[in-house]
Amino acid sequence: MKNKVTIAAIAAVDQARGLGAKNQLLAHLSEDLANFKKTTQSHTVVMGRKTYESIGRPLPNRTNVIVSRQASLVIPGCTCVSSIEQAIAQSRTEKLFIIGGGEIYAQSLALVTRLFITQIHHTFPEADTFFPAIDPHKWQLTHEEFHPKDEKQAYDFSFLTYDAV
Repeated sequence: MKNKVTIAAIAAVDQARGLGAKNQLLAHLSEDLANFKKTTQSHTVVMGRKTYESIGRPLPNRTNVIVSRQASLVIPGCTCVSSIEQAIAQSRTEKLFIIGGGEIYAQSLALVTRLFITQIHHTFPEADTFFPAIDPHKWQLTHEEFHPKDEKQAYDFSFLTYDAV
């Protein structure tokens, strides 16, 4: 019998919950990217087709699952499905991470039990894709770690972990 999959979401957002602009990240913070890699390594990552296209390749050392309305979509090195539920069913790892974009986060948030949020302490007016609101009645902040901007990080940011209540 298959073990139950733990479902988490991981995202970097600005102060207005902005995720991206024109299918690109709002900021490239090397510590955030390293944290993303460390957190998702050896697990399943679920993303929408547009997020996959912005990355441009399957993420190494992870099971890559793409959710798309295009039933005939085939991407080498990835499993393509038409729903979040199918993506969860395809998971071969104990942990599954929803990694974007905005529509996929919105569709899956009710199934997620932990959020890994990199809160960028800046607002990007060009943001056109957003993370759903984090309802304080449904989520409890359980970890917060502030990182000041420096020569490698253009913005102050915090790693936040929320657990479903």
